[in-house]
Amino acid sequence: MTVICESLAIPDVKILRPKRHGDNRGFFSEAYSQASFADVGIDMTFVQDNHSLSADKGTVRGLHFQSPPFAQDKLVRVPRGAIFDVAVDLRVGSPTYGQHVSTVISADEWNQILVPVGFAHGLVTLEPDTEVLYKVSNIYSADCDKGVLWNDPDIDIDWPVTEEDAVLSAKDKIQPTLAELPQYFTYGE
Repeated sequence: MTVICESLAIPDVKILRPKRHGDNRGFFSEAYSQASFADVGIDMTFVQDNHSLSADKGTVRGLHFQSPPFAQDKLVRVPRGAIFDVAVDLRVGSPTYGQHVSTVISADEWNQILVPVGFAHGLVTLEPDTEVLYKVSNIYSADCDKGVLWNDPDIDIDWPVTEEDAVLSAKDKIQPTLAELPQYFTYGE
């Protein structure tokens, strides 16, 4: 098996660990193989790769998602550095609606997280100069680019950065809370 897949506390969110083959030169890994991922139940088509660099430790990106008809699954990995990664269930009617799962994704662990449609995604960098690569299953649409306030007390994420030390975009400082958010996703659809 070239990839290991395990579910988090919200089972639709998955951690994937592609096998890494190392020797005295370094390593080789199939970071993504459609066939290998399909073998563990991840059978979706990705249409775009995105790459971000965050210079500062404590950079918060999120909580972001795209609404239908441009909703996106995301497959997130970190080739350099480390992030505390979060997925928040936005699917109305879900038994885990408004709840979140979190994990550390890092170059050292060589792990990835699959954040499916219906979830908001966010992260905070744990190291300076952290790079994040993520595949998405739909193209970007500015009209469907949405978010939830990263520190919404109703979601109650235990971020490993204080509000004072968090490095945020202007957009992420003014996102709506979950209670203010329109209902974009329905569980089971």
